[in-house]
Amino acid sequence: MKTAATLLTLFTVALAAPLGAAPMAVNSAQAPGYYRMMLGDWQITAVSDGTVTIPADKLLTRIAPDTLNARLADDALTPQVETSINAYVINTGDKLILVDSGAGALLGNNGGHLPENLRAAGIDPSQIDTVLLTHVHADHSGGVQRDGKPVFPNATVRVDQRDLDLWLNPAREKEVEASQRHTFAESERSLRPVISAGKMKAFRAPAQIMPGIEALPAPGHTPGSVIYKVTRGGETLLLWGDIIHVKAVQMPQPKVAIHFDVNQDQAVAMRENTLKMAAQSNAWVASAHIAFPGIGKIKAQGDGYRWVPVNYSSHGAK
Repeated sequence: MKTAATLLTLFTVALAAPLGAAPMAVNSAQAPGYYRMMLGDWQITAVSDGTVTIPADKLLTRIAPDTLNARLADDALTPQVETSINAYVINTGDKLILVDSGAGALLGNNGGHLPENLRAAGIDPSQIDTVLLTHVHADHSGGVQRDGKPVFPNATVRVDQRDLDLWLNPAREKEVEASQRHTFAESERSLRPVISAGKMKAFRAPAQIMPGIEALPAPGHTPGSVIYKVTRGGETLLLWGDIIHVKAVQMPQPKVAIHFDVNQDQAVAMRENTLKMAAQSNAWVASAHIAFPGIGKIKAQGDGYRWVPVNYSSHGAK
């Protein structure tokens, strides 16, 4: 009896061994990067272009290192902050309007995923009617072209003229820090195919893009930075580019700047004014660099603000 039991145990182990010897493969792929919500009867779709890691301790300014590390630790972050690159589609029922275009090929595999995620969301890039750029930096405007050809062939690209006047004029390179001068070549590479195709239409904010969508001037980060204010069904959505780079730090301390700011004093003042406006109006916010989908609201807290992300809904937030 004892021998039979021993044989049974060995047989069981033998059967189990091959199963335990083959570990489950780890799949690092995430779900398709899109998220929908309604603003009145207009649908807003957040679409991910990817994520990029930035060295917050080297890029953020006007903050003590100990304070910076403490702010990051409060959000379970290290100084190497993985940052979302978000874009947004406004579906008005008869128009598809894309706000920002992601990085295209300019950031390698960190960005450039917008077209595939648009398709996953049921939107073909050829269906986009208008691309609204919050400003001309690689991670916002780089995705309008790929290999010299427009990614959104049927779209008109719109941006504030003041950014074009700076970044497409190499004679003005000395107006910005040396670390920012790569933007001139990147802007030429990204925007020249669009301009050559006759698809660029600039404006000067404040400007009405169409009924329900207006461009508000937000200079500082770049001269032509804008915030797009969308109003529909009694609700408001503010779509911004680089008002916030590192939410864990700049939300509680809006005076913290970043080396990418062309004019840091102006950028700080604009951030303070914008966060105050968003908090007081209780508007929805769609932010290019807050963790995907980057949609939420701003609440005043102490001397700064806190971020309240949209409550996830499998049916699309309302």
